[in-house]
Amino acid sequence: MQILVINPNTTASMTDTIGACARAVVGPGVALEVVNPEEGPASIESHHDDALSVPGVLAAVASGEREGVDAFVIACFGDPGLMPARELATGPVIGIAEAAMRTAAYLGRGFSVVTTLARTVGHTEDLALLYGVERQCRGVHATGIGVLELETDPTAYETVREHARAALAADRSDVIVLGCAGMADLGLRLSLDLGVPVVDGVAAGVAQAEALVRQGLLTSGHGEFSPPRRQVMTAEP
Repeated sequence: MQILVINPNTTASMTDTIGACARAVVGPGVALEVVNPEEGPASIESHHDDALSVPGVLAAVASGEREGVDAFVIACFGDPGLMPARELATGPVIGIAEAAMRTAAYLGRGFSVVTTLARTVGHTEDLALLYGVERQCRGVHATGIGVLELETDPTAYETVREHARAALAADRSDVIVLGCAGMADLGLRLSLDLGVPVVDGVAAGVAQAEALVRQGLLTSGHGEFSPPRRQVMTAEP
């Protein structure tokens, strides 16, 4: 089985972190590759960044499809390009926000998302509604830490932990969802410190992708996610 994990931003150190967390959960017989685009935003912190990252995501999916990849994971909590990627791929395409939220809903009555900047809160709330887990999502809490600062700020872990602790109390939730792929390596430590399940979307996404492939389940080619019609592309002379 081949799984391709795509970090939609161009920061190689974050791709390495994502890869380590993804490889920690795959089963035997899984060949896992983790890539990021050569061009695009260094981090994804806005709708604008999200849109700029989509061409790189789709190019990676198209390349993986030609190489016979069985499933894809989009490792950004905004799930950029998820729907068009499902039109291109034969196998499952998993967004880490969807995977994390659905996984959290199995583990408790309600969950809280702890994310990066406040400007991303509305989009996360929209995704919870889109994925049908708005009832279980009891709150989305911004730490104020930028995506790349998760790697450089020596107080990042403590800041995330205290926001998570406050979220559990304020929301009366049972589970924490980490709202950024850059937090992927914090999950186990946070779970031990907080005494509740802490869901990392990278691990959840890879585990879900593997499970679907092992069941022989593919993206439906009937209807919305059938291959897109070929379009005439125009360019300036």
